[in-house]
Amino acid sequence: MSLKKYISIFKISFAQEFAYRLNFVMWRIRNIMQIFLLFFLWLTVFSDPERVVFGYDRVKILTYVFGILVVKAIVLSARAVDVGGEISRGDLTILLLKPINYFKYWLTRDLSSKALNFIFAAFEILILFLILKPPIFLQTEMVQLLGFIASLVLALLLFFGILMITNFIPFWAPEMGWASQFLIIIIVTEFLSGALFPLDILPLAIQKFLHLTPFPYLIYFPIQVYLGKVSGTLLLGGLLISLFWIFILFILMGIIWRKGLLVYRAEGR
Repeated sequence: MSLKKYISIFKISFAQEFAYRLNFVMWRIRNIMQIFLLFFLWLTVFSDPERVVFGYDRVKILTYVFGILVVKAIVLSARAVDVGGEISRGDLTILLLKPINYFKYWLTRDLSSKALNFIFAAFEILILFLILKPPIFLQTEMVQLLGFIASLVLALLLFFGILMITNFIPFWAPEMGWASQFLIIIIVTEFLSGALFPLDILPLAIQKFLHLTPFPYLIYFPIQVYLGKVSGTLLLGGLLISLFWIFILFILMGIIWRKGLLVYRAEGR
């Protein structure tokens, strides 16, 4: 019965995505424009097909660029961006009165958003591939492909934790909901996750520091796994670090949630 409840939430949320057509279209256009910009930037850098920079040749760097489109659709697309506004407006009260787990509810809604975004991303990649005709690296090693899938699953859980914690700020500062989300999710997360450029072009000291944070495991690490640049013990180590951060973030999420409910004033309700 419980599973059927969340399947229904998934279906309803999937249908509701079309109610916000403009937001969805603008999100997709933003991603496509970013891919175009990155594509031509790196194509210029690798104008010589034999050139190797930062350990990338033209095929792998362009695969990284197209990989961003796919991984972002799965990891960074989320309906839980609405949580902060829900708390600020007092609409949280409605969900608190329903017989559902709040976190499972928003994770289910996130999965519906990711499914829709992935469908559109696949279509967009096909169109871009036909237009740009880029050389693409196809991974055929089963271990790497399984590692890639595992890293994606962990990445979406990581992002869910980061997003929910960020959206709990309005419990204490209702007017800071959008500002905190813009700063942490749109600026910090995208920059540090490798959604703009491969993180291994940064100085080694910065790379080592970043790999101790959860951010590289959102975008950069899964694509590196697909490209075969991370394998064996490094792959296992990366997955374990992702699991560690999921554990930490989910513990923090529960603690902040409980403390937030104690100060929740349901303003507007």
